[in-house]
Amino acid sequence: MPSNHSIHPTPSNDNPLTDTAPFDNINMDDVTHFLLELDALKRVNRRSYVTQTTRRENSAEHSWHLAMACWSIADLFALDVNHEQLLKMALVHDLGEIDAGDTFLYDNTRHTAHIEERQGMARLQAERGNGIANLAAVWEAQETGDSKEAQLLRVVDRLLPFLLNLNTNGQTWIELGVTRSQVAGAHAFIKDSFPPIHDWLSQRIDYATKQGWLIDA
Repeated sequence: MPSNHSIHPTPSNDNPLTDTAPFDNINMDDVTHFLLELDALKRVNRRSYVTQTTRRENSAEHSWHLAMACWSIADLFALDVNHEQLLKMALVHDLGEIDAGDTFLYDNTRHTAHIEERQGMARLQAERGNGIANLAAVWEAQETGDSKEAQLLRVVDRLLPFLLNLNTNGQTWIELGVTRSQVAGAHAFIKDSFPPIHDWLSQRIDYATKQGWLIDA
C-alpha cells in the first residue's frame, strides 16, 4: 500500500529535510548533472572478471564491493577505525578513473596513474551540482594518507581482485601473463599491516601457481 509520507519540501517546521537544506537555492539541473558525472564510473571496465559470468567488472561495481568488504572486515576483526571515513574513502577510491581510466596493477605505467586521476578529481570537485565539499580531499586521504582507514582500504583493494582471479581460474592472470613474483610483490606490504590476510594470500598464491594460473617466475 502506498505510503502517505513524503519527502517533498514543505514549509512544515517538523520536516527534517527542510530544516537542514536550503531548497530554494539549489538548481536540480545542477544536481542531476553531477549525478550523471558520477554515473560515468560504470563505463570504466577493469581487468578482473565477475564470478560466474564472462564479463569484466566495472569500477563502480568494484567501489561498491570495496566499501562493503571494508565494512565487513572492519566489524569482523573489531578494528578501531572510523567507519564513516572508511566508507567514504572506498566510495571515492576510483572516481579519478572516470577521466584517467583503469590502470592494471601490473602495468608499467601504474606509478604515474595517480597524476591523471588527481586531475580528474579536481575536475569533479569543481563540477556544478557537486554537494561534497571535501570530495577531492577524501580521495587524497585514501591515495596518499597513512591513516588506519587508508591502510585497511589498500589491503582490501588488493584482496578483492585477487579473490576474483582465484575464483575465475586465474583468467586475467593467464590472459596477461602475470607471474608469481609480480603477485607476491604487489601484496607483500600486507604482511605488516594485516598478517592474517597476507598468510591467506600467500597460501593461495602457491595454489594458483601449482594450477598454472600464474607463471612460476
